[in-house]
Amino acid sequence: MFHVLKINYDKPIEVIDQTRPAHLAWLADEVTAGRILLAGRQESGAGGVLITGDISTEDAQDIIDRDPYTLAGVVSYKRLSFNGGIRAPGL
Repeated sequence: MFHVLKINYDKPIEVIDQTRPAHLAWLADEVTAGRILLAGRQESGAGGVLITGDISTEDAQDIIDRDPYTLAGVVSYKRLSFNGGIRAPGL
């Protein structure tokens, strides 16, 4: 199962930016581990989007729960899961 994890900033960007270094370090580890394939801020600046690798729903929830933004209480997440039946080579 693949997951689109949409992050919404629940605090002003100045507050978000205080936790951003920890979030980016955590994110780099998740990408290295292959749990997250793509990540970036939304064009609107209202939050971010993470695309996971082929992981369980429980593992996706674990990603959400361990995000420093979540731990700091500055964001909320929405998860959209899909089976990824049609894939690019190598996925």
